[in-house]
Amino acid sequence: MAIRPYWKGYLKLSLVTCPVQMMPATSENEKVRFHTLNPVTQNRVVSHYVDAVTGKDVKDEDEVKAYQRGENEYVLLEDEELENVALESTKTIDIEVFTPRNSVEWIWLDTPYYLSPDDPVGQEAFSVIRDAMAAEDMVGISRLVIARRERAVMLEPRGKGIVLWTLRYGDEVRDAENYFDRVDDQPADSQMMPLVQQLIKKQTQHWNPKMASDPVQERLLDLIEAKKKQMKKPVKAKPKGREKAEPAPSNVINIMEALRKSVDAENRSGRH
Repeated sequence: MAIRPYWKGYLKLSLVTCPVQMMPATSENEKVRFHTLNPVTQNRVVSHYVDAVTGKDVKDEDEVKAYQRGENEYVLLEDEELENVALESTKTIDIEVFTPRNSVEWIWLDTPYYLSPDDPVGQEAFSVIRDAMAAEDMVGISRLVIARRERAVMLEPRGKGIVLWTLRYGDEVRDAENYFDRVDDQPADSQMMPLVQQLIKKQTQHWNPKMASDPVQERLLDLIEAKKKQMKKPVKAKPKGREKAEPAPSNVINIMEALRKSVDAENRSGRH
């Protein structure tokens, strides 16, 4: 089944405009998802809104968004009013400024999307914007309304397309120095450094998506498969008793000795 675009609109740079479409660059469709059931009836449990005071159900058509201005005081907003405040960035990605790619730290990057031409006529304009950014090693900074909130976005050329990253809001990124100021400023031990560098070289590999696999997901699938096989079998009660706790790992006292043992183990295993 074809994936529907998440957003359609226009990419604009000065007087150059082209129609584009945006698709999510990541997916969670393969994740194991659970439903909540009533264990007695095996029926799905559904959620619904109720009035916090009367306890009565509230119909969808009777729901309205509101902004709290004080205790038990709200400003009610109708859907039409919210639509009327939509900005130009609802349908247009107007590149306002360019900045070197390496000047945007990874911590500002939020969610990636794939941006591509939505019309053969606009491919030339799209390509020239993409290739010019790539040639200068620049990214474009713009704004886009997503889910009724205007977000700063970064456009990064990649291959034949452009990756659009939503950027975190300024108040979402915490200052690292508040957390790292307690780390000692003294340089690393000169005798330990070669051992750690040797371990790094031994354990260096090219990036592979399998490095980011989810072992919990695999175990969940195994558990579900085992449950399927047992569904027609009587379930035996598990005997109660104290489970044997795994011993806690001991603290490494001599770091130098631990590093030497690690390097020796790597050499014996013949890993490259």
